[in-house]
Amino acid sequence: MQDNNVQKNSVTLVPGVGSAYKNGWRQLWKYFIALFVIGLIGCIIGIPTGMNEWVQGATAAGILGFLAFIYGILVEGPVQYGVTFAFLKAARGDKLEIKDMFAAFKNYWNAVLASLFVGVIIIIGLVLLIVPGIIFACKLAFTPYLVVDRKMGVMEAIEESWRMTGGHAWKVFFIGLLAIPICIAGLLCFIVGIIISIMLVGLAFASLYHSVSSSGKASVQEGVPTT
Repeated sequence: MQDNNVQKNSVTLVPGVGSAYKNGWRQLWKYFIALFVIGLIGCIIGIPTGMNEWVQGATAAGILGFLAFIYGILVEGPVQYGVTFAFLKAARGDKLEIKDMFAAFKNYWNAVLASLFVGVIIIIGLVLLIVPGIIFACKLAFTPYLVVDRKMGVMEAIEESWRMTGGHAWKVFFIGLLAIPICIAGLLCFIVGIIISIMLVGLAFASLYHSVSSSGKASVQEGVPTT
């Protein structure tokens, strides 16, 4: 599917773990307030998903758990896809608005189904001795961006993410791996530190997608087949 929302981006990156985090750190401070507000709203919207843990009683917990599951699929999932898109706009230097976190609702059912399908695929992979789940998670990491940014359908986004991460899946893995010590360091700095850590990691993933996407478009324009 052709991207009808292509903008002239001010940020050009070479795909890499270091460049992704470097760009993420730079853009974090440029868009800090907007990203903080978006992240805060996203967390508030996600509260109902975990409410069943506060309820005593098997019947009540079961009913609330089911409702929370449905809410997570129909509401929280698309919102989180929108938050991912907002981080992408920040990573590539676009104008960022709070309403961008709800952009997934413009491609609502594809966002819902993509979130569900990707989650199921990863869970199945984790059941199969964990390693396949990690591989699936890395290969499908670009799916949210493709659904919201390029407004792709479910299978199209999954297939394109699998293709785009060819040669880059290990970069996705190491960005995720580095997120662990970064978040631990953030916890040691209390609330502010962990917020900054989470925002940085989100921007790093978005930066990698942007760099791979941009390099892929450049290759097509130059007549060079992508791998």
